[in-house]
Amino acid sequence: MAVTDPADARLLAALAELGKVAVHELAARVGMDPREAAYRLVALSGSGLPLLVGVESDPQGLRAALAGAFPAAPQTPRPAHGPPLAPYQVPTPGYPAPGAPSGAVPAGPSHPQSGPVPSAGFPPPSAPGYPPPARPGGSGAGVPPQNGPGGARPPGGVPSGPYQVPAPPAGGSGPYQVAGVVSGPYPAPLDPVISTWGPPQTASWARGDQRPAPPAGPRTGKIGDSLAGQGLEGEQLTVQLLEVQDPADYLFGAAGYRLEPGERAVVVHTEVTNKGPIPFVSLPDNYLELLTEDGTPVAKAPVSLTSRPPHKIGVQPGETAGGHTVYVLPESTRVVAVRWSPRPEPDDRSLTWSLED
Repeated sequence: MAVTDPADARLLAALAELGKVAVHELAARVGMDPREAAYRLVALSGSGLPLLVGVESDPQGLRAALAGAFPAAPQTPRPAHGPPLAPYQVPTPGYPAPGAPSGAVPAGPSHPQSGPVPSAGFPPPSAPGYPPPARPGGSGAGVPPQNGPGGARPPGGVPSGPYQVPAPPAGGSGPYQVAGVVSGPYPAPLDPVISTWGPPQTASWARGDQRPAPPAGPRTGKIGDSLAGQGLEGEQLTVQLLEVQDPADYLFGAAGYRLEPGERAVVVHTEVTNKGPIPFVSLPDNYLELLTEDGTPVAKAPVSLTSRPPHKIGVQPGETAGGHTVYVLPESTRVVAVRWSPRPEPDDRSLTWSLED
């Protein structure tokens, strides 16, 4: 597969040099947003390149985060009074119902009674052919319908009918049980940002539309001007265009390179000063481009000159770093400006120096 996108080529070149690296470190090395780098790497991995994009995590930490995001459902409470929940049974004549107190009077010759003796505190069973009423406080689910003392089911099943739904306890602070369904307070809804992106861990997690506003000041200038810029993480930078050597074929040849017929070399010298507290971790000239008269950008060439040292990765707070950037373009191409940007696509943070008088 041929790689034609310059951004993909920079990612793959840096990855080939490092071999194995975290996505955010690779993105910082090439001056790219970590999310964009991850997207490009996954797409390149699926295109057949010998590239594996993986992820590593702390299993215990992830389980703790999931447990906090999805709390366990509340358990069904046991009633505070009465015997344990159990299917309601119709007592047999002559014997007390299960769970009845010892003082219950059984049915016998001296106590004639036409029906079964109910247990203390419970109403007598309904007429034959209908299920007994649900026990107060119980779920009522799973009660086998009975038909008098014999316990036979009526033909055709249990007749349907309206059922009374007990009201929730006063205050509604705790769960209550209605027909076997536990009801109660629901967990608070998840933050849509957290549920979509996960918990924030680094400044690069912040949304792109919430970045700090660009620094005040001019965005254009001439050779020798210093312009205020801003990095991807809000770094406060000052970029100065010191020199443009066009052509610079002799410097290109002195470094051991050879130009093809009809090509010329251009060398641009810039300095970047970090005036803020946040370190700038990208190549200062990663997206330093030449602009032709028709507005077409010319990206830098992947070469460095011995007599003109290139930029190094990173500019610490309070530090000024300089370097030279090399370009190879057709001899007939007219260059009118130099543009610096913190990302591949120019935006309101881009700086431009005109080369025309």
